[in-house]
Formats: sequence, C-alpha cells, structure tokens
Amino acid sequence: MRASPRHHSSLFWFCLPALLLSVSVIALPAIATYAMSLTDWDGVSEPWYIGFENYQDLFADRAFWSTMVNNGRWLIIFLTIPMALALFVSALLTTRRKAAAVYQAIFLLPFVISPVANVGIWMNVILDNNAGLLGWIDRNITPVGYPLGDPDTALYTVAAVNIWSFWGYLAVILFAAMRQTPEDQLEAAYLEGANGWQIFREVTLPNILPTVALLLALVTILSFLNFDYVFLMTGGGPAGSTEMLSTLAYGFAFRTFEVGKAAAVAVVMSGFGILASFAYIFVSREALK
Repeated sequence: MRASPRHHSSLFWFCLPALLLSVSVIALPAIATYAMSLTDWDGVSEPWYIGFENYQDLFADRAFWSTMVNNGRWLIIFLTIPMALALFVSALLTTRRKAAAVYQAIFLLPFVISPVANVGIWMNVILDNNAGLLGWIDRNITPVGYPLGDPDTALYTVAAVNIWSFWGYLAVILFAAMRQTPEDQLEAAYLEGANGWQIFREVTLPNILPTVALLLALVTILSFLNFDYVFLMTGGGPAGSTEMLSTLAYGFAFRTFEVGKAAAVAVVMSGFGILASFAYIFVSREALK
C-alpha cells in the first residue's frame, strides 16, 4: 500500500530530532574541523587562511609518515590478534552454555573498567621496574629490561595492554552472533559426522560473517582513533615509537599550538574511518546478494 502524504509528514517529524542532533553534533563540527585545517591558527588569535599548506607540510614531514607506519602496525595487530582470540574463545563458549554468562562477565570486566585504572594496574603491578612483576623477573630470573623504554618493544607493549582490555568485548559480540546459528544446520552437520573445526568453518563462520565484517570495520576505525592507552602509557615516546595520529594531533593542538595542523591530522584520521565504513557497506551488500 502506498503511504499517504500525511504519513510521510509524520515520519519526517519523528526523524527530525535525530536529524538535528546528527547535524549539530557530527556534521557541523566536521565542517568546522575541515575549515580549520585550511588555516594557520593558534587557537586564540584570528585564524589566517592558508589553503592546503597544512596538508603539504604534513605530507612532507617524516614524523607524520613514521606515525602512519605506527598506525598501520597497530591496525594489523588489532585486526589479527584480538579477533582471532575472540573467535576462539567465543567458539569455546558455545560448548559451555550454562557457564557462558559468568565467563562473559569476566571477559567484559577489563573493557568496562576505565582506561586510567587499567593502565594504573599494568604500570604499577606488572611493568614497574621496582615493584612490578617484570621488575621482579628482571632482578631474580633473567634480564628483561623495561619494554616501554625500548623503541623496539614500546608499541607492542601498549598494544598488549589495550588488547587485554578489548578482546573480551569482541568475544561477547561474536558469541551472541554464534548463538543465532540455526540449530537445524548444526544438527545436520553433527549427523554427517563433522568434527568441531568443520562445523565452525562450514556452518558457524558463514553465519557470523556479517558480524565479523562489522567488527573488522569497527576495529579499523578505532585503530585510527586510539588515544587513551598510548597517551597514558608513553605519550607517544620513546623517540616517537608509539606516536599515533591522535597523539600527533594532540601535540600540534596543545603543545605547539598549531590548531590548523592538528585539524588537518584529524581530517586524515576521519578519511581512514570513512574508507573503513564504505568497505563495510560494500561487504555487507555483497553478502546479501
């Protein structure tokens, strides 16, 4: 049945509050950020329009490209390790239905705890040279050094702490998706004599592919937006080995007061997020064909 004009009008008024909220909270700040990226501004005085000079300076800066490499490494780490761990654990949870709720609560605890608290736990209990676990190992068993002070290991140490707090969230979502796998498909696979790995590969995984695609897009976006753990643990050091686009933008805005250049970095970050979103939309459409 065709909707009447009155019905269309009602839908518009129902959608209007959400539309206004999206425009005021997302669209307008995005436009303002792009406009600032075209200026030379210290955040206080009158902004001066300079066109694309900020982008030219960024693309000619070796530190920017080093930061891009760090972000690329971070992205690869988070697209593989926490996703693989979450898939494995969520598959195990499907065999422990009665205790699954308890396990999910335990896995979610690091995610719901504040990053400040998580970093405090790791920095003082595990990574501290004097009172931490690694310090005790360094003094009594074998020299391990201080991983956050070594440019070769600092990035992976921060990533490990972030993975510890994040993978449980992925596992809970994947477990919820696995529980929606049709029972008749599982029973048919059991009757055919399929083992656990074959059931996961041929039955469970195809059913959760849309959820996996969504999580991959989400992880990609968050990988380019990550700030808290890097800032709290290293601030981008040592020697820029953990510098990310987010901490680079923070440094431009609040250390050297180059707000225009910070906005340019933010625009670059948003570009990667938009690409990940379009990739997810494309994959989702292909899956529905």
